[in-house]
Amino acid sequence: MSEKFDVIVIGSGPAGYVGAIKCAQLGLKTACVEMEGADTPSLGGTCLNVGCIPSKALLESSHKFYETQKDLIKHGINTGEVTMDVPAMMGRKDNIVKGLTDGVAMLFKANGVTSIHGRGKLLAGKKVQVTAANGDVTEYEAENVILAAGSQSVEIPPAPLTEGFIVDSTGALAFEATPKRLGVIGAGVIGLELGSVWNYLGSEVVILEAQDRFLPMADQRMAKEANKLMSRQGLDIRLGARVMGTEVKGGEVVVSYQDAAGDQELVVDKLIVAVGRSPSTDGLVAPDTGVTLDERGSISVNDFCETDAPGVYAVGDIVRGPMLAHKGSEEGIMVAERICGHKAQVNFDCIPSVIYTHPELAWVGKTEEEVKATGEPYKVGQFPFAAIGRALAAGTPDGFVRVIADEATDRILGVHIIGPQASELIAQAVIALEFGSSSEDLALTVFAHPSYSEAIHEAALAVDGQAIHMANKRKKKK
Repeated sequence: MSEKFDVIVIGSGPAGYVGAIKCAQLGLKTACVEMEGADTPSLGGTCLNVGCIPSKALLESSHKFYETQKDLIKHGINTGEVTMDVPAMMGRKDNIVKGLTDGVAMLFKANGVTSIHGRGKLLAGKKVQVTAANGDVTEYEAENVILAAGSQSVEIPPAPLTEGFIVDSTGALAFEATPKRLGVIGAGVIGLELGSVWNYLGSEVVILEAQDRFLPMADQRMAKEANKLMSRQGLDIRLGARVMGTEVKGGEVVVSYQDAAGDQELVVDKLIVAVGRSPSTDGLVAPDTGVTLDERGSISVNDFCETDAPGVYAVGDIVRGPMLAHKGSEEGIMVAERICGHKAQVNFDCIPSVIYTHPELAWVGKTEEEVKATGEPYKVGQFPFAAIGRALAAGTPDGFVRVIADEATDRILGVHIIGPQASELIAQAVIALEFGSSSEDLALTVFAHPSYSEAIHEAALAVDGQAIHMANKRKKKK
């Protein structure tokens, strides 16, 4: 007789492991199935192992190297010649990853989550088939199943992965030395972050983006500023550049692409393919389970992450919405609560997005373009970090905060930040949106001085032309 659980989670990424822990905390007998890892499951999914965490570790190390070379002299600090030990940098990254993945395993043990190693597949009747690395197959039963298989890098025919030369985001986290010339296909979040890492370390980086607009998902005032600042740092971002083919010859990668001027060629030492990610649903569910997939391979769910099959849920990158770790984690918690009959939900209008370049970009809510498309009147307040004392003292004056509010109600519709610690500052805006705050609410809030947060305060004041530390635009008389 197969072992039975109250909940079986397939996938141990941020959506899966968080959901599994929450289920166990609520008193449910819970198991989590994970295929990655040699002898034991490598918990944490793409984010922890080859995504969010290792990329941030490399961004931190590489930017410190860049700052030491370029910026410390402004503080009166003379260092002499500075070199980068890439293997040591990679070793630090690997140690961070191991510590965190081991931490998830410890949390599973502390909360009583059973960890199962193998490839999980949902069968009819909420049964889960697990295939081990040696081919052995075990079947489990569950009252509830949470699908959380995550996503994978998209591959494109013009640039097939070629070991040592053409790599995906995982390969780009494992270079043994800094390439002299680096090409990146895709100017999205992953492409910009990875391009920045190696640019800080001295690579000549060219990013080819097929779309004509830079960061089309972001507020375009912020995107324009980001393009300017990243280009100033040394990233060569070429928009409207469609890759047609690649060839590895003589230890180099020759990239053929087309832009507005016609056929072009780029020669690099390494090429990173970063054109996005797709849901990992191939072979995840049997045809007779009642679970529905759309044309993109995503699993169809409602606002509560319920699939078309009773007792089966899906969370994270395999369902609609942005592929963000924190969004998946909150879905995992919501599902755990709802399995126990609680009235939990996720406010999908208040999910922050972040790009961890320098300066960082972060936003929540609607862009100005989205608000304008509704036809409803709105107002905008913008304030530069160049007028913030803390930013000047730290030597990080680039960027600004934008607050967009409804003209009639003053309710905040969106906040967009490009600048120092934007990933931390955006939480203030998320809280404001979550509570339906007005720009006046932020304007009346006391912010510490000197702090980066004052830029949010001043931007909120600027919505109605009342910023203190800059000249306000005169309002037209009605």
